[in-house]
Amino acid sequence: MADFDASEALLEQVNQARANATPLRIQGSNSKAFLGREVAGEVLDTRVHRGIVSYDPTELVVSVRAGTPLTELLAALDAKGQMLPCEPPSFGEGATVGGMIAAGLSGPRRPWSGSVRDFVLGTRVITGLGKHLRFGGEVMKNVAGYDLSRLLVGSYGCLGVLTEVSLKVLPKPRQCLSISLELDSARALSKLAEWGQQPLPISAASHDGQRLFLRLEGGEGSVTAAHQRLGGEPLDSVYWTELNEQRLDFFDEGLPLWRLSLPNNLGPLSLPGEQLIDWAGAQRWLKSEAGNIQSLAHELGGHATCFSHGASDTPFQPLAPALLRYHRQLKAQLDPQGLFNPGRIYAEF
Repeated sequence: MADFDASEALLEQVNQARANATPLRIQGSNSKAFLGREVAGEVLDTRVHRGIVSYDPTELVVSVRAGTPLTELLAALDAKGQMLPCEPPSFGEGATVGGMIAAGLSGPRRPWSGSVRDFVLGTRVITGLGKHLRFGGEVMKNVAGYDLSRLLVGSYGCLGVLTEVSLKVLPKPRQCLSISLELDSARALSKLAEWGQQPLPISAASHDGQRLFLRLEGGEGSVTAAHQRLGGEPLDSVYWTELNEQRLDFFDEGLPLWRLSLPNNLGPLSLPGEQLIDWAGAQRWLKSEAGNIQSLAHELGGHATCFSHGASDTPFQPLAPALLRYHRQLKAQLDPQGLFNPGRIYAEF
């Protein structure tokens, strides 16, 4: 498909929905429809609004329409030797840039490079008031007390229709080497805590119960020196893509899948199910039918999200009363009629 600015058509659909009080189900390719609660409403498909608006490799900034396939953006960056450092998963060939922002999911490099939110410079958004607004730009700006561009990351379309986003990008590392070491989880987490205090070029670390998997990135000399120091067997770098896209055997369908985001200094955890450690311990994937996963995550100082559609009535971690109040206030300011993806994150809005 050719690049096309469909912002006027999207705005017209929103205004018709406002006039008729019709809920809208905002979606791109639907590759992340399994995340969150079921949404009923008229489909607003962002994929008609696509294309890279501007890209200046020397300034490390790209602006792209929300319906643009993520693969198209990544290919354009790769051609210039650049990348999205947050390494967002696709979960499908048709994944869009808008879906990447709406879900806010980051890949194995996240603890070392930052999250999706960290690389958002500005956005264009259609609000529930029928206005097409621009927030931020190529520098960070606060608007009415909120950095709205960053608030949209992980909002699952509940705050507005994202039409365009400006992103900071970075050069790809000159050298990349993946290795695996035979270590149990206790020893692996202990070593990762130790290595985290040292200038090692680690950019990914996961553990499957038997082996520790590491990715080393940087200059050729630093990567080679790190490998000589750490040892380990060379590993096909496709492992990180398979992990990021949940194509490893661990992710085979069966028990409900939970993502636990936790403090990275907890060490080995006795969790009710089979687990896979990512982000050097800060992210734990858990396959479990236990009903107390979110309570357990909260007690550990983190939160849990259910990645199996329909396995939980509250797939996202319940909010404390004060946070829920802030969410409601923000929703009321941007979408007073509650048109956008109602109930996707929480039943309350």
